[in-house]
Amino acid sequence: MPERNLVSWCSLMAGYLQTGFSLQVLKLFKDMTLVDSLRPNEYIFAVVFSACSDGGKALEGRQCHGYVVKSGLVFHQYVKNALINMYSKFSDVKGAMRVFSLVPGYDVYSYNLVLNGLVQQGFSNEAIQVLERLLGESVEWDSVTYVTVFGLCACLKDLKLGLQVHCRILTSDVELDVFVNSAIINMYGKCGKVINARKTFDWLQVKNVVVWTGIMAAYFQNGCFEEALNLFSEMKIGDVSPNGFTFAVMLNSTAGLSALRHGNVLYGEIVKSGFKDHVIVGNALINMYAKCGDIEAASKVFLDMMYRDCITWNAMICGYSHHGLGKEAMALFHDLLAAGESPNYVTFVGVLSACSHLGLVKEGLYYLNQFMRQVGVEPGLEHYTCVVGLLSKAGLLDEAEKLLRSIPVELDVIAWRTLLSACHVHRNYDFGRRIAEFVLEMDPNDVGTYTLLSNIYAKAKRWDGVVQIRKLMRERNIKKEPGVSWIEIRNVTHVFVSDDCQHPESTQIYEKVKELLARIKPLGYIPDVTAVLHDVEDEQKEDYLSYHSEKLAIAYGLMHAPLEAPIRVFKNLRMCEDCHSAAKLISKLTNSMIIVRDANRFHSFQNGCCSCADYW
Repeated sequence: MPERNLVSWCSLMAGYLQTGFSLQVLKLFKDMTLVDSLRPNEYIFAVVFSACSDGGKALEGRQCHGYVVKSGLVFHQYVKNALINMYSKFSDVKGAMRVFSLVPGYDVYSYNLVLNGLVQQGFSNEAIQVLERLLGESVEWDSVTYVTVFGLCACLKDLKLGLQVHCRILTSDVELDVFVNSAIINMYGKCGKVINARKTFDWLQVKNVVVWTGIMAAYFQNGCFEEALNLFSEMKIGDVSPNGFTFAVMLNSTAGLSALRHGNVLYGEIVKSGFKDHVIVGNALINMYAKCGDIEAASKVFLDMMYRDCITWNAMICGYSHHGLGKEAMALFHDLLAAGESPNYVTFVGVLSACSHLGLVKEGLYYLNQFMRQVGVEPGLEHYTCVVGLLSKAGLLDEAEKLLRSIPVELDVIAWRTLLSACHVHRNYDFGRRIAEFVLEMDPNDVGTYTLLSNIYAKAKRWDGVVQIRKLMRERNIKKEPGVSWIEIRNVTHVFVSDDCQHPESTQIYEKVKELLARIKPLGYIPDVTAVLHDVEDEQKEDYLSYHSEKLAIAYGLMHAPLEAPIRVFKNLRMCEDCHSAAKLISKLTNSMIIVRDANRFHSFQNGCCSCADYW
């Protein structure tokens, strides 16, 4: 072209921007000003700012901001919105707010951009202030505004505000499209009102994969895992194909149920659908296999992943730690650092947990007190709880108590109960009683503390103390959750409780337990009658111990599981010492791998040993 004006330059830049060549836009901008000596207008600057944000060119973006201020074009609403969008994409919330506040003129797009940037970066309080300002102006909301504000309500878990916004949109002329309805479903799910989310979902005439995934996520977030999986089946009947996010929600729901077979079926569908290499799906697969007790499968998924993010590394490190594989967790942490990834809050929960399993007191304290601060991670409650567990496992109970009383974060009952459990393991009963009394002052309704204190009295043969605790629990109407164990055999889940006679094969199961216990006695099994919280004869105590729910589940697994297949048992409470000792010897007797997930962790029994090294 012999003659080129701003329109032709702007058209060419916009074309490059729309096809993803954002860096070429910046080169064209320089050529326009230097070669053709043209002064850019507001439309040119809007394209340039979009190119800077898409290309991650923060320095160039700030330089162009200076240029546009000097030119006086910053007061154009078009340019102002482009600037706000650019700073939001750079995660520079202060920069976006500065442009928003100092440059006069506001429209719905300005508010949408600022609110969206604040919500995405987690600045909820600032977002509320902007929302209050929006409500004070006569700016008409559009669908994007509603989607963003529903997202803010979800982040804050503010049901009252969410209901008010829902009422507002129902009385407005804004169309309730799938994006708005997905935001409403997400808001109710995050606020714990899954019934409201379901009503919104059922009201929809057209449901795409985004809406289906939203309602499944709402059920998953509220612990309704089976309902989420049932919806997945309904979605497929409705001829709607799942996407990567759908599969991630389903895998996490499967992990919540510890339904390994269902997870394997989903994995097959993922491979057929072509989502195997999606990072979000790979992360969910690692989480699912780790929580279902198959850490080898989780490791294989991790090694096969083409792309990894910080969540990938965290899922694998925490998975190893949860299974008691501290060495593997620490090795993977060092691989993470070598790969140039930045560890975050969750990473150090897994690392400190691994240190606890390995008894690495010095290393754990170094990570807590020095390394975490070097990488900009502020220690939180979970980290201090892990270090309390580390000190407690090493028998440093006084140091653990000092740490608990000196840390700068607000403690919960779990941190103190970690120390109380260590008193029980190390048989320091006087110390344990003192800690238990303190915990019960914090939370008089904590069932776990009553149970541990009762166990401490029983171990010390203080039957008056056991009676006193039971009386106290009755007076306060506190009921101990019954021990339940379950095992999945050939697509059927079998549930057992202690001294269970409801199972159709209970007679054969009891015979099998009796046989196993008789056969492991020559291997060194001695029933731990001190674990029985009844002042009765030792022979009767042995009977109480023999038919605990996990023993029944293990026996049933040995009766019906395929040869050489691992036996995976899940229990809702902490595994008792007697069942733990028995499981170790049964694994040696039968040459089987027995994996038990209790309320604390995974126990992998093989050749007479356990992955927890007899501390849990």
